[in-house]
Amino acid sequence: MRPSPARLLNILVPVKRAVDYAVKIRVNAQQTGVDLNVKHSMNPFDEIAVEEAVRLRERFKDEIKTIKAITIGPSKSAETLRTALAMGADSAIHVEIPENAPAPEPLGVAKTLRAIIEKQKDSGGIDIVILGKQSIDDDLGQTGQMLAGLMGWSQATYASKVDLDIPKREATVVREIDGGSEEIRCKLPLVVTTDLRLNEPRYASLPNIMKAKKKPFEKLKPEDLGVDLTPQMETVKVTEPLKRVGGVKVANVDELVAKLKEAGFTAVKN
Repeated sequence: MRPSPARLLNILVPVKRAVDYAVKIRVNAQQTGVDLNVKHSMNPFDEIAVEEAVRLRERFKDEIKTIKAITIGPSKSAETLRTALAMGADSAIHVEIPENAPAPEPLGVAKTLRAIIEKQKDSGGIDIVILGKQSIDDDLGQTGQMLAGLMGWSQATYASKVDLDIPKREATVVREIDGGSEEIRCKLPLVVTTDLRLNEPRYASLPNIMKAKKKPFEKLKPEDLGVDLTPQMETVKVTEPLKRVGGVKVANVDELVAKLKEAGFTAVKN
C-alpha cells in the first residue's frame, strides 16, 4: 500500500557557493578579505548534504516527496543550484543579493531559511533540513544549530550516518564527537548537519545537467521574505599569516641547547 500524501516527507537542502577547495587562498590588495576572482564551486559539506538527501529518497522513494535546494548569494550562485538540481534535487530557490553585498552571517542565513520553511507550509511543509556542518570559507559552523533553535526542531549535527523510521516520524543519526561517535534518535521535523564520513557525493552526469535546466527555479529577494541580511560584525582587516621559518638539524643535545640560547630561550628550574 502506498503511503498517504499527508505522510510524505519534504527535504530542504541549503547550499553555498564558495571558493573551490583546491584554490590557494590569497588576501586581496585592499586587505578587506580574500581574493574572490578565482574558481568557485559548491561548498563540499553541502555537496554531501545534497547527496544524502538524494540517497534517502532512493531508499525511501515512496515516502519522500520532494528535495528542494536553496542558496543565498549573488547571481553567480545560480550555478551552484544548477549543480544541486543535476545531482538530484527536484527544484531550487535562489535568494538573490547584490554582487558586492557582504556574505550573510549564520544568523541571517538561519532566519532566511526559517522564512522559507514558513513559506513552504502551504505546499506540504518541510520535514528535514540537511546542510553542511560548515562552509570552508568562513568555517563558522553555526547555521544548522541556529536554525534548529529558531524553529524549535530536533537537531543532529556532524552526522556520519542517517536512517529514517518514517512511520514513527523519527530519525536515527550517528554523529561524530571527540574521541568517537554517538547514536541519537530524533523526532521529525529535524535539522541535520553533515560530516565528511557521511557519503561520497556523485558527479552530475551530462543528461542530468541538461534535465536540471528544466526543473523549477524560483528567485526571491531578502525583502520578499521580510529578512534583513545586514551583517552585525565588521571585518576590520585581513592579513596573511606569518611566513614559516625553516628548521635546522643539530648533531647532539649540546648543540640543541646552544641553538635555543641563541634564540633567546632560557632554562626554567622547578
